[in-house]
Amino acid sequence: MRSTEFYEKLIKISPSLNVPGMTEFTISETVKLGLMPESGIAKIICPAMAHPKIANNIPRCELYLKVPDPVEYLERGIQLGEKNISGLQARDWGDTVAYLADLDGHVIAFAQTNK
Repeated sequence: MRSTEFYEKLIKISPSLNVPGMTEFTISETVKLGLMPESGIAKIICPAMAHPKIANNIPRCELYLKVPDPVEYLERGIQLGEKNISGLQARDWGDTVAYLADLDGHVIAFAQTNK
């Protein structure tokens, strides 16, 4: 499953932009989730930074999403074939959070603020 399809099914939002080399999901009026292939981002960051292909399946980012029901998102991700990293737990910073890894090994956190 491609990253675009995975994120569309996971967050239940259709891409607001989906062209070769760039996909965007509008999360809110001020927040977008952008997906770019390694070859695309490499044109921007190399040689100042290492080519991303040398870090395949090594977490290179954490996407931290505040959601109404973290378990629902975690279970959906697992059903889509992603790896459960850490089940729902109260964390030191005041949120209850569950973690999984996406297709590329990036960490996705589904969080809810404890009241």
